[in-house]
Amino acid sequence: MRALRAEDPQELGGHRLLARLGAGGMGVVYLARSADGTPVALKVIRAEYAADPAFRARFRREVRLATGLAGRWVVAVTAADTEAREPWLASAFVPGPSLAEAVDGLGPLPPRSVTALGARLARALSELHAVDLVHRDVKPGNILLVPDGPRLIDFGIAKGVGTTALTAPDAIVGTPGYLSPEQARTRGGEVGPASDLFSLGCVLAYAATGRRPFGTGDAPVVLYRTVHEPPDRTGLAQLPPRLRSVIDGCLAKDPALRPTAAEVHAALTGDDHPDEVPAPAPDWLPPAVLRLIAERSARALDPPPRTAGPIAPTTDSPNTLAAHGISRRRILTVGGSAAAVLAASGTGAAVLLTRSQPTTGARHDLPTHTLALHADLTGSQKAVGRAQQRGALLAVAAHNARADVSYRLALSSYDDGGDAERARETARRVLAARSVSAVIGPSTAAGARAAAPLYAAASMPVVLVSVDDESAGLSTTSLRTLCVIRAPDSSETLPIVSYLTTVRPTRRTAVVLDRAAGETAAEINRNLVETPPSDGTATTHQVAAGTNDFGPVVARALATRPQAVVYAGTAPDRAAACAKALTAARFTGAVTGFEPVMRGAFLDTAGQAAEGWIIEAPYTEAQSANTKAAKAFTAAYRARYGAAPGRWSAEAYDAVGLVSRALDALGTTTTIEPAQVAERLFHVSYDGVAKPIRFVQGTTHTMDPTNTSFLYQVTNGAFRFLGRYDQVRPTET
Repeated sequence: MRALRAEDPQELGGHRLLARLGAGGMGVVYLARSADGTPVALKVIRAEYAADPAFRARFRREVRLATGLAGRWVVAVTAADTEAREPWLASAFVPGPSLAEAVDGLGPLPPRSVTALGARLARALSELHAVDLVHRDVKPGNILLVPDGPRLIDFGIAKGVGTTALTAPDAIVGTPGYLSPEQARTRGGEVGPASDLFSLGCVLAYAATGRRPFGTGDAPVVLYRTVHEPPDRTGLAQLPPRLRSVIDGCLAKDPALRPTAAEVHAALTGDDHPDEVPAPAPDWLPPAVLRLIAERSARALDPPPRTAGPIAPTTDSPNTLAAHGISRRRILTVGGSAAAVLAASGTGAAVLLTRSQPTTGARHDLPTHTLALHADLTGSQKAVGRAQQRGALLAVAAHNARADVSYRLALSSYDDGGDAERARETARRVLAARSVSAVIGPSTAAGARAAAPLYAAASMPVVLVSVDDESAGLSTTSLRTLCVIRAPDSSETLPIVSYLTTVRPTRRTAVVLDRAAGETAAEINRNLVETPPSDGTATTHQVAAGTNDFGPVVARALATRPQAVVYAGTAPDRAAACAKALTAARFTGAVTGFEPVMRGAFLDTAGQAAEGWIIEAPYTEAQSANTKAAKAFTAAYRARYGAAPGRWSAEAYDAVGLVSRALDALGTTTTIEPAQVAERLFHVSYDGVAKPIRFVQGTTHTMDPTNTSFLYQVTNGAFRFLGRYDQVRPTET
């Protein structure tokens, strides 16, 4: 909840506006009071969207559908103006968190809570279906939790049974991971009430276990699992039989085999003919969720006062910093600006403030946008976290040193130690700060998995530098503010194919598929077989996970007379065994592998057999890159830190540059909301020190992996940087 701004209206449609609940690219949601004093959530749509006739038609439809709802467990529209220049609608204000916030932030609900949740949601769906409405987007983010029971919200894509949807005929409408198989098939037939029951089964499984029944990842992958694979039932066996039976029934692929909403309610309550469904017991939710509800309710009773003008940034004055015992001697000069890295005692955060040297016409009243670095700075992966911190600090200092800036940047660093629970707590601290415009990190997969959903629920943009959303089990489709700027593991074969096509042209490739690497190795193999180098052929030769003897499989591979061998695996010691077997067989062609084997253990174990191996990696080595930007970055890094840039530091530098580009696109106003930054991030591009950052335009927030990975070669017992894979030439290897 944030204070109203000077440009916000005092009143709208007889509602007195009290505070901002959130804002995004499409509009603003306010906390308001109706004429009789009832608190409401009032959603106002921006004029540029309302100018689109199709959008306004959908908005009118949402209002019409939601206005007629009267069930206890749905949130109906109480007032609206669909014809205003900036149309709006008001609905009852529900201070509780969404189910997604509660589970992702606090863990799965106990079985009794899930049973109560399922019964009330089934009743809500039963009432919708009774008036021939299908919700079509039943998901954790559309379910609010309050002490007297859950509330189902958002009827923007609901439709009447048998009516025509306001979408293209082959469009998929809904949220991957929670939509039904018939929704997942673009031409899967009528989407009726049974579709909502499948979604309900997904929701209850998630609420009980914290796991999405069809996993996470890119939308096409999740949709494929939904249609063709059984759900992940991990954790469901421990549930009470009736709850487990309901979930299993709802998740049937065939709509005809699913129970109706009324049958689900009866199964969970034992009441076949409920005239009135009572609210669950006041303690139906765990204490941690009830505390969160209480905190939000208290804030709603005491909204912040309206700001008189543009919101001023919150910064520490020199006197305040001196009170923390921070010396002025900790000022480092970078590129003509003085940047002080100030460690705030006891807070676990580091703040970067900058002061430009006086120049003619210099402005001293520029707004400041604060970025948060969320990283492991003290745990087992602290080297990567600290390198990212240093790269981000350099980028902030470089931005503030420019003479043409319209705003300044500040950086606050937060350490989660690489621990999932600490990462969740760190995310809460970042969000509580309220001055943060975007988050760089977390720097570990565990931290990202724990914290990203909390940031997404608060519409906070999260730029992942060193973590791939696929390996972290996250989805840029459902977490719409998640911005991943490293090449995904699924695209790691692209640089190898490029190398074996343009640098070492190869018509016959042999893939040594290491079963110890599981699905990772299988995916590498599939990609190479389907798209072999030089449009030639690729053969597969598997080695069992339980053996370290690569001799037999290498012999079978070399019997195909390959010009190159690709090790599809992740273990450095097993890659070394493969290298030794190839050397023993006197293979002289190209040998390639992937970043997980790029460790000292591979070099030590393989010895001379490792020489010449080509390895793909998603990060650069800036000090070895032969570009003007990389050389400038390396010089600045060495001048400031007295060492060569650490791994992932250049990528963190670029992350700040990308956020800065998004802020530039939003203009010079001081009142930029994080949600606006999140929306803009995916519509800008940035040519960074490490690589170009572009996003695939359309329905996903996926970075274009083209030209974003790098190649290394083992030379004289070390990993020598060759360059970005598309820039490597034959003379360099």
